[in-house]
Amino acid sequence: MSAVETPKVEAVVSEVAATATGEDAKKQKKPKPNNKKLRQEAAAKIVAEGGDPDATTNGEAEKKAPTGTGQPAKKKNKGKKAGGGQTDPPTIPISELFANGNYPEGQIMEYPTPKDMPDDRTAKDRFTSEEKRALDRMNNDIYQELRQAAEAHRQTRQYMQSYIKPGMTMIQICEELENTARRLIGENGLDAGLAFPTGCSLNHCAAHYTPNAGDTTVLQHDDVCKIDFGTHIKGRIIDCAFTLTFNNKYDKLLQAVKEATNTGIKEAGIDVRLCDIGSAIQEVMESYEIELDGKTYPIKAIRNLNGHSISPYRIHAGKTVPIVKGGESTRMEEDEFYAIETFGSTGRGLVHDDMDCSHYMKNFDLPFVPLRLQSSKQLLGTINKHFGTLAFCKRWLDRAGATKYQMALKDLCDKGIVEAYPPLCDIKGCYTAQYEHTIMLRPTCKEVVSRGDDY
Repeated sequence: MSAVETPKVEAVVSEVAATATGEDAKKQKKPKPNNKKLRQEAAAKIVAEGGDPDATTNGEAEKKAPTGTGQPAKKKNKGKKAGGGQTDPPTIPISELFANGNYPEGQIMEYPTPKDMPDDRTAKDRFTSEEKRALDRMNNDIYQELRQAAEAHRQTRQYMQSYIKPGMTMIQICEELENTARRLIGENGLDAGLAFPTGCSLNHCAAHYTPNAGDTTVLQHDDVCKIDFGTHIKGRIIDCAFTLTFNNKYDKLLQAVKEATNTGIKEAGIDVRLCDIGSAIQEVMESYEIELDGKTYPIKAIRNLNGHSISPYRIHAGKTVPIVKGGESTRMEEDEFYAIETFGSTGRGLVHDDMDCSHYMKNFDLPFVPLRLQSSKQLLGTINKHFGTLAFCKRWLDRAGATKYQMALKDLCDKGIVEAYPPLCDIKGCYTAQYEHTIMLRPTCKEVVSRGDDY
């Protein structure tokens, strides 16, 4: 620095010091706005005017706080529940709600004693067996995938139970349900999504009805509607169903079927014969009767509908769980997954194919079959890409971008590559009901993974 510049710097420093001293003096002279004396005077003034000093001061503090901090006031999120849970209607994927990957456990039940075995061959000690608990831990990833799918199913169906009203079209109901389930499951190709089309069978139709494009069917107040839909994570399928009514005259029918399903769940277990489960279900179901419009009807188990085992990407894995006595003597085994479902009817208790088909599924075990039609090859490519061996419907083909596929779909069915599953109906004029849960036969216990507060 040169000698000529030194006096100028000293002058600047003096000015800065004087300014700082002046500001300090001003600060010392200025009274604090929040001192005790001022607050007491303000409170006395408000009391004299007949006001509430606490409300006013608190209100001012609330108004000024955001300005003082320089942060904008937070907007209230009307969609979310208190505590940062799910929105209403539900939109947050289950994987985000349970970011740690630990999903809610289903109902835990002990295994029953198989009726044809002595007590020393039961699973009564599985809870305390260290070996069984170790096997349980090895399968934890599989259990978590199934529980994630179950939680998506629970939240979807609980929302739909309040959403569905008479006067809605069946397409409107199905699309709302499927869109909600897709959001919650975090649909991602074949890794996560819907396991099969939404069944919304009405009255005498017991299963496998979902509306095709252009279906104008409207839900009526006196209808009995079976809502049957599935979710999956990496092919681990939740198959679960309930019955919805708006007229309490059907309560006995619903009660009979719900109790029969719970009986089937209670009787199921490792080493239990499938025929024993069917016998117990029928006994409970057919102990009920219902009075409709002055006439009494016995409630019958629909004998040609069954529960079934489930495996990855395969909704019907080979074993069937009957709902009447006289079925197979095959036994349930450890680490199997089952859909325990029962159907009750005021009709004959026997269903047959009827109405326009909407459900389809690729044959799981079919070897390669050569195709001549180019349209069939294109449709099979669409099915493989979007559904694999999971069930689908015509509405889903439309959604996947397929067009003019009727002839190609018939060709695939004729060659056995795709199986058609038409609606299953009892006699017209009767009413049918359904309840269903998915269970896991874990090494230590039985878990009703799809159980919820609703049923």
